[in-house]
Amino acid sequence: MVFTVAIDGPAAAGKGTISRAVAAHFGFAHLDTGLIYRATGRRVLDGDTPEQAARALKPADLEADGLRTPEVAQAASRVAAIPEVRAALVEFQRDFARREGGAVLDGRDIGTVICPNAEVKLFVTASDEVRADRRYRELVEGGHDVTPDGVLADLRARDARDSGREAAPMTAAADALLLDTSDMSIDAAVEAAVAAVAARLAQG
Repeated sequence: MVFTVAIDGPAAAGKGTISRAVAAHFGFAHLDTGLIYRATGRRVLDGDTPEQAARALKPADLEADGLRTPEVAQAASRVAAIPEVRAALVEFQRDFARREGGAVLDGRDIGTVICPNAEVKLFVTASDEVRADRRYRELVEGGHDVTPDGVLADLRARDARDSGREAAPMTAAADALLLDTSDMSIDAAVEAAVAAVAARLAQG
């Protein structure tokens, strides 16, 4: 069975957590496409040009340490705005999406560009303040020296770059289910996502 679930949204809205839970619930494979761009950004920070980094990317690069740092996140957002980088990584994502047994992909342009024909599309969002608070707590727990204001500013700068880029800007697909997690528990958000996928699967 080939069945694709596309989950998009801005940073720290909860899409990664929801995606992993949906994949586990249905036994689908999961791909955090943001990691592809983070790994590319990491290679750029290490000296590659963006295009070199994208073309040379290997699955092992997605396992590298330090991909969740603010520095790598900003590098990822910068390389993601380069059309040649996105083109080099599109096939990697599309092949994963149409693998046998079902797949869940989360990112920023899955439902609009990578998998416009996905069986289920979700756009997960939350207020800037809620997302910044989540990311701040995550970074502090990881030992990073950050401030709430700094995290919020970084988040808004990244949102502006991701939404404003010419190549595949972050936006909700017209047929995506909007899931605002600002006032939702993770359990409730996962339940809503699972219900959407189950309903589509029931249609055959």
